[in-house]
Parts: sequence; structure tokens; C-alpha cells
Amino acid sequence: MSRIDESKEFIPVRIAVLTVSDTRTPEDDRSGDVLVSRLEAAGHKLAERNIVADERRLIADQLRVWCEDGDIDVIISTGGTGLTGRDVTVEAHRDVYEKEIDAFGTVFTIVSMNKIGTSAVQSRATAGVAMGTYLFALPGSPGACKDAWDEILGRQLDYRHRPCNFVEIMPRLEEHKRRK
Repeated sequence: MSRIDESKEFIPVRIAVLTVSDTRTPEDDRSGDVLVSRLEAAGHKLAERNIVADERRLIADQLRVWCEDGDIDVIISTGGTGLTGRDVTVEAHRDVYEKEIDAFGTVFTIVSMNKIGTSAVQSRATAGVAMGTYLFALPGSPGACKDAWDEILGRQLDYRHRPCNFVEIMPRLEEHKRRK
């Protein structure tokens, strides 16, 4: 079963938080605040934070800029993962992904089912990798951000988590570029 190996040293990662919303401001971005407080409490570093409108191109452009930034290891977005016409975050993420982490959405759905029952079916949470950077798209509710961090990301972004975690394979995310 999963556990924290206390004999290993914690390795902080640099995380950017992107809120996707037509209405949120820095003063009322509760979901972004949840993510920032949790990542900092865990010992990680907030690398960047921004709010962009629900526009596919704007979201994808911001993701690409951050993926190209060598000082960012992980991007977590919140908002725009639902089913309405303005919800285009998932599509924007997929425009950027080189590889999708298919099981993330499944695990998020399982976690959500335990909290909100069948309403979990309305989420399209997703994750992937691009340019050596992990990208996670979470729903826009503070509760969903808490659940994703507490039940999945907080563990997978902890190098000490066993049997495996995302941090330990970070150096190998772009190994295909070194092949000859």
C-alpha cells in the first residue's frame, strides 16, 4: 500500500497555478488560494500564478509559456473542466500534451465519487506531460481542488511517496530527446 518513506529526503517542486475563469480576480480566487496554501504547506514552491479567461487559445498559450520555463516543474489549473460551452480547459490542455496521464481522471473520479456521489460524472479532470512539465486540470470548485491535492497530488508530488511518485521520474520525462 502507499506510504511515505521517511528515510528519503523531501524534494520541493516548483508549481504554477492557473485559474481559468471569466469572472475570478486575485481577490476572490478561492480555488487558486486552496492550491497555493496546500502546495506551500507541503513544502513546495509557488513558481507562478495567473488567471486567464475561458478561451482555449489563451489557456494553451499560458500552459506553453510555463512549460518552456525551466523554473516550473508542474502546472495545476483550476476551472473550465465541466460540460458547458465555455468549459474549454481540457481541450486547451490536450492541445499542449505530449502524453496524457489517463489514470489521473479515473482516480480523480473515484475520489470525487466518495465525496459527491454520481455528480462526479460531470468532471473532466485531466493530466498530461509536455516539455518535461506535468500539467493537471482540476475543476473550479475549492472542494475539488482540496480533494485532488489531498488525495492525489499531495502524494504523487512527494518524492518520498512509495511505491512510486511523479517526482522520481521527472528527470526522465524528456529522455527521448537524448536518444541517438
